[in-house]
Amino acid sequence: MPNGARDCVIILQPDGVRIPGYVVDFESFRSWVRSPEFPEKGRIDWIDTELEVDMSPEKLSSHGAPKAAVAGDLRTFVEGRDLGVVYVDRARVSVPGASLSAEPDVTVIFFDSVTSGRVRLVPDAAGGDTVEIEGPPDLVVEVVSQSSEKKDLRRLREAYWQAGVPEYWLVDARGEDSRFALLRRDAREYAEVVPGPDGFVASPQLGVSVRLVRLAPRAGLVRYRLETRA
Repeated sequence: MPNGARDCVIILQPDGVRIPGYVVDFESFRSWVRSPEFPEKGRIDWIDTELEVDMSPEKLSSHGAPKAAVAGDLRTFVEGRDLGVVYVDRARVSVPGASLSAEPDVTVIFFDSVTSGRVRLVPDAAGGDTVEIEGPPDLVVEVVSQSSEKKDLRRLREAYWQAGVPEYWLVDARGEDSRFALLRRDAREYAEVVPGPDGFVASPQLGVSVRLVRLAPRAGLVRYRLETRA
């Protein structure tokens, strides 16, 4: 840590998130991420040249429920076929070439991506457990909320493309009709894959078609299911 770093600290209220004064660029942000000082709650992303802190509470029906369903059903599919691992929340993805360090709502890493060196597992400052995935994941999912709308739909869409993430899923469950968009990376941008009449959309990464279904509420609880079809 540079001399005098503790003399300048930004404290964001009301949650008291402390940003050390030495965090001035992408690499110093990553050093903070790997340090014991990094906060254990909230979503803190570095996108291009901006550090963004979101401490908004999660809304259960429009964010927590669809996120849990996508993560759970993706895990069943991916891990059931021995393809890789699925993470939900707090799995940090850093891609130096894109100046991106973010924690997607859901992250999918295939074993082949690690063994080939496409992604690298980065330990904390003490050389212990993994705190970062360096390199583009095979698939990321963001669930849109009021506080993250512009970031998910614009800034992260561009950042994930720059980072080389081949497939980006967007879920917007804020209205009565939930929207599920599957974006495939091409040479210039992400292109949304058009769903079929039954709502299924082809996922090149998974090799199947998928759709997100909102189930009938039960006891006031909203439920979702990610369905797959060969």
